Amino acid sequence: MLLYPSVDKLLDKIDSRYSLIMLASKRAHELDAGAKPLLNSYESRKSVGKALEEVEAGLVSIDEKNRDED
Repeated sequence: MLLYPSVDKLLDKIDSRYSLIMLASKRAHELDAGAKPLLNSYESRKSVGKALEEVEAGLVSIDEKNRDED
């Protein structure tokens, strides 16, 4: 169960649940591959939770210029 950060707060930053999931998944893979963490500390131990915390902090977002047209 996802408690932190709240989905409502995350959806204020990202326009849809689908986009939020895709962004968090991509960032989680980057963290798992050794990417440098963007926060000094995290509430979550798992990479997806860490990615969502970075989104909530405004450190990770969707690059609209490179967004795929579906």
